Amino acid sequence: MRNSTPYTRDQGIGWSEYRLDKRFEKVRADAELAGLFECETGEWLLARHFVFHDNDQPTQMSTSYVRWSDVAGTPVADPINEPWPGGTQAQMASLGIRVTRVTESFTAGMPTQLEAATLRIGSGVPVLRYTRRHIADTGRIVEVAHSIVRRGDTTIVDFVIDLDD
Repeated sequence: MRNSTPYTRDQGIGWSEYRLDKRFEKVRADAELAGLFECETGEWLLARHFVFHDNDQPTQMSTSYVRWSDVAGTPVADPINEPWPGGTQAQMASLGIRVTRVTESFTAGMPTQLEAATLRIGSGVPVLRYTRRHIADTGRIVEVAHSIVRRGDTTIVDFVIDLDD
């Protein structure tokens, strides 16, 4: 589907029901981000702060980091182009980067004040936090979403594991 993202497909919503609040800023990788990217501390990154809405209800918040050296001066670095149909994989493909692997790690807990306020939930509603990494066919990590936060009382996590013979 042309006007869709992984979020809209996961939510089962149409493009007209979807809204994305966004803010971009150039930042340096701290020790934690450098570890996630397997890069040097201080490398320039583009931090893309998002709040995803389903019919005006905020359901997910995240900060997605991409390497500044990959996106500087490209449409990927311009927030006006978000939401980007096809999501991160399509963005990377537009730069000639082929993503062949995605990893995710999950934790759960009670929301911070910011998470509760952004997602419009009470402090007693748990949240699911996860870190996602997009990895290119070269093995280079090209995007880190850290962390993605969803309300825990309405989120279903489904996994499919295909096993080769």
